[in-house]
Amino acid sequence: MYYLRAIKDSWLAASKQFPVLLLTGPRQVGKTTFLQHICEKERHYVSLDDPTIQTLAHDDPALFFQRFTPPLLIDEIQYAPQLLPYIKMMADAKHKPGQFWLTGSQQFHMMKGVSETLAGRVAIMNMLGFSNRERHQLALNVPPFMPLGVDILEREKTAAVTALKSIYEDIWLGSFPALAAGIVTDRDLFYSSYLQTYLQRDVKDLTQVGSERTFLRFLRACAAHTGQLLNVSELARDTDISINTAKQWLSILQTSFQIYLLQPYHTNVTKRLIKTPKLYFLDTGLCAYLTEWASPQTLEAGAMSGAILESYVFSEILKTWWHQGKRPRMYYYRDKDKREIDFLFEQDMTLYPVEVKKSASPRPDWIKSFSALDRLGPKIGDGGVICLCPQTLPLTPTTTAIPVGCL
Repeated sequence: MYYLRAIKDSWLAASKQFPVLLLTGPRQVGKTTFLQHICEKERHYVSLDDPTIQTLAHDDPALFFQRFTPPLLIDEIQYAPQLLPYIKMMADAKHKPGQFWLTGSQQFHMMKGVSETLAGRVAIMNMLGFSNRERHQLALNVPPFMPLGVDILEREKTAAVTALKSIYEDIWLGSFPALAAGIVTDRDLFYSSYLQTYLQRDVKDLTQVGSERTFLRFLRACAAHTGQLLNVSELARDTDISINTAKQWLSILQTSFQIYLLQPYHTNVTKRLIKTPKLYFLDTGLCAYLTEWASPQTLEAGAMSGAILESYVFSEILKTWWHQGKRPRMYYYRDKDKREIDFLFEQDMTLYPVEVKKSASPRPDWIKSFSALDRLGPKIGDGGVICLCPQTLPLTPTTTAIPVGCL
């Protein structure tokens, strides 16, 4: 059974405006399945995973495009960057939107080629695994998440039930379509195979990693630090590598969509804000596998319970934006007085604070750190606390307790 994806409308709208569209994201999140499902009958599908086709694209791009004519869906474009100049020439010659749909599982080398060659001609969108709404087949026509009171009430009308057990089952299983849809039932075998493919293909394509075992140990260390301030020295020490190597490997994990570094909010008004980013693993199932939690129950009761819930909420919020072709102005706040706000949105010169709590009983003291924003200058808008409460509840006239299921 095919699961609808929230990115569909934004993708089709962009295809009417740009000659080239690029869909990026980690492996096995359904990029190809999605595009094949929505593409027109006349659009040819070409996979550069096929060694014969990849060789043709490398050796003779002109002949490649004589054999495969637009409109085209080209899968894994990073394997043949030689095609990009030809795509540019064909896009400029025809001035027709939607000629080329491209997918890619890596950002660094591919994005460098795209930005240099296809500037102004390409729309770029990111896709992650199933969102909460996609996985449970709920209404997808909701705007990107913001803690606005009116928006939250609209989300609640089509929300999933917020229950501790089901939330941690989703967190532990992860958002890869093969697992979430039940196509693959052996979770551990799936993640073991995924890591092997990831290490042998994406990582080796991006850099010369001397030891796959050491890189995997570094990946596990990052998973153990999800939801925490990035400490490169500690990661390097735990993995027995140099700080420069740790920085390089962090870049690889960002490039291949395994982690996200959330930047701190800062203004020129104060110098007392923390400048270090926070590290989030983008798929909580892979994170739980790497940190060896054997079941949803042990994960929920364990030391990582709060951090992985925060990571899940972050990933879900990010999907509500990315899957609509948008990027949030989203930060975290922490000052040297240790006042912290998990997420902070900035829009139209207004700040919108959000906290995440693993509790079903909202309390007013959850938002005491919100007052730290008063001295920063911008207007303070609606705020929210995303938690395990069964329904939305007002904490103050401008702050709402939001069930996790509303995401």
